[in-house]
Amino acid sequence: MKKPFIIDIKNATVFLGGKKILKDFNWQIERGDHWFVLGANGAGKTTLVKMLMGFAWPIFGAEVNVLYQRYGTVNLAELRKRIAWVSPFMQRWTSNKWTGIQMVVSGIDGTLGLFRDPTDEEVEKALSIMERIDCRKLENQDMDSMSSGEQVKILLCRALMHDPELIILDEACVHLDMKSREFLLETIEELAKKPDCPTTIFITQRIDDILPVFDKGMILKEGRIIAKGQRDSILTEDNLFRAYNMHVKLQQSSSGRFWPVIE
Repeated sequence: MKKPFIIDIKNATVFLGGKKILKDFNWQIERGDHWFVLGANGAGKTTLVKMLMGFAWPIFGAEVNVLYQRYGTVNLAELRKRIAWVSPFMQRWTSNKWTGIQMVVSGIDGTLGLFRDPTDEEVEKALSIMERIDCRKLENQDMDSMSSGEQVKILLCRALMHDPELIILDEACVHLDMKSREFLLETIEELAKKPDCPTTIFITQRIDDILPVFDKGMILKEGRIIAKGQRDSILTEDNLFRAYNMHVKLQQSSSGRFWPVIE
């Protein structure tokens, strides 16, 4: 008997601000999969994340199942504790009053910053995760004094504090310079390669951000899926022309990453 999908979206159309953003959306993910979602600005990536988190709802007739739970029948506040959502836009809500270790520990409570005294066990777990993500040195550093890349790594550690079953990396590299971006991508790759890594969704608008470890993918344009399937079969020049309305040549590096060349 085939196991149910960890994410199963059927016939989802989402309106926001009176505008149709996602259109007849169908998507299934199996436990342990690592997917990328690629699309230009306005493709519907942000709305997709909102739908996965239960902040945006499709019109009647759709079905949204996340972590085997059907939306409309589940306590979303409790379900969200099982999802690690990492976005650079969360940095807007951080404060320089929090240190790295305080921000990481706050992931247990689902807050952006610590509003209580942590237990020794919580601190020990946080330090272990920071060691794993190679940012233990940021333990006592104020968030405000960290680089953008360091802040994102702290937010990733924070997300891992509650042992998530699903990780959503939402444009995690968007504000980073080249060195910081490569450093973060290396961290994400190491995490994704671990046998105990949760199901992961990597959302980006940059082709060269898509690591080989994300072996399944989906390309969006104007709220519709124009391609989905195995990474190497959908990252084609024809699909990229459809997505971006640009002629793009792809070059593949020895690491397996694709690099776009604009003609």
